[in-house]
Amino acid sequence: MSSVGINFVYVVSAALFIFGLKMLSSPATARRGNMISALGMLIAVVVTLLSQGMDYRWILIGVLIGSAIGATGASMVKMTSMPEMVALFNGFGGISSLLLAWSEYHQHPEMATGIAIIATISVFIGGVTFTGSMVAFSKLSGRISQKAIVFNGQHLINAAILAVVVLSGALFCLIPGSTSGYLLFILIVLVALGFGITSTIPIGGADMPVVISLLNSYSGLAACAAGFVVSNNILIVAGALVGASGIILTKIMCKAMNRSLANVLFSGFGTTTAKGSSEDGPQGEVKPASAEDVYYILEAADTVAFVPGYGLAVAQAQHVVKELGDLLEENGSEVVYAIHPVAGRMPGHMNVLLAEANVPYDQLVEMDEINPRMETIDVCVVIGANDVVNPAAAFEESSPIYGMPIIETFRAKTVIVLKRSMNTGFAGIENALFYRENTRMFFGDAKASIQALVSEFKGSN
Repeated sequence: MSSVGINFVYVVSAALFIFGLKMLSSPATARRGNMISALGMLIAVVVTLLSQGMDYRWILIGVLIGSAIGATGASMVKMTSMPEMVALFNGFGGISSLLLAWSEYHQHPEMATGIAIIATISVFIGGVTFTGSMVAFSKLSGRISQKAIVFNGQHLINAAILAVVVLSGALFCLIPGSTSGYLLFILIVLVALGFGITSTIPIGGADMPVVISLLNSYSGLAACAAGFVVSNNILIVAGALVGASGIILTKIMCKAMNRSLANVLFSGFGTTTAKGSSEDGPQGEVKPASAEDVYYILEAADTVAFVPGYGLAVAQAQHVVKELGDLLEENGSEVVYAIHPVAGRMPGHMNVLLAEANVPYDQLVEMDEINPRMETIDVCVVIGANDVVNPAAAFEESSPIYGMPIIETFRAKTVIVLKRSMNTGFAGIENALFYRENTRMFFGDAKASIQALVSEFKGSN
């Protein structure tokens, strides 16, 4: 193919990326948008391979192995493990960019200064993304502690690492083709891999949604830089789109937590306790309720708002919640599902779970939409959510989550909280909602508890 034809196809692929990305903004079109973006990438990959005249036997072997691993992993992964899979994908994107830039440098060590600078950037961001994503994966999957792991002088060590990278990168760009240049390049790779660990491990589990978004952006930026190194326009465009969208999503997540990105990255969230924490002990008496009690409360309600959290995902209760919602609607209740932007362990986690259960999109309401009408809600059913409904965020100035926007369930007429126990959430602090006068605690596995309510409704008909 001529260069004009190749670039024309790249433009078509880029347009498909953009249209697909736009469609991801709505749950109703997200699946189709994902397919359109994948089609754009397939076209770009095929054209790139045709234009480069590669040995397709190795390419096909890689495609078959990768497809088998991807299809198997995607079909077997549980919805509760989806955040871990996203973290892995981010990491693989980062290491791919690192290896691509390294391969190009290995084949053409006499790089121009500008290209050497970009190669350094690609390798550094790619390395940080890979090991940072592996740490995020390990935290989310419970392989290492979800708590922020900090030590004295941590920020100074990270600053020193960055200084080493900048100095090594500057020296490398002056002598890229020499043996010393190659050794400096290897040093940058190793330091980048180490920095990914030291910069991610002090971040607690509560901040993982933000970290995943940021690492997604990193993987895009690394790919964009690698595109400049290998002079591939579509890789530049695709990387820029991923990088930009990841940054936007990270900003949205930080806004939802009322925290700056610097605070997320450097505060070691979760390492301290404050007033209202679990160490202060109970703040009053809880009022437990039985399935029969909750049934009578729901049966008399005109409006019911479900507030899902990670506990819903753990219990795999989304389908039975949808069944209960249908029964409530048949009983004459208005049913909505209030979604907090950082509920769960990744952006959109609750939306995906509820979409899997075929909950109508028009019943999903965002935090800013449900809060103004909360006082008119007869019953809020909190399913496994904790920090995102904790009144301490609104009233406890000494609380680690103070100022974080929450779904203000405490203003509803009645609150039903489904939890296994009184354990704290990711932030490690006591939830004052559990002790409020209008709150009833319905203890047990979320799925079993909801099934008991479904049985009560069906038994009354």
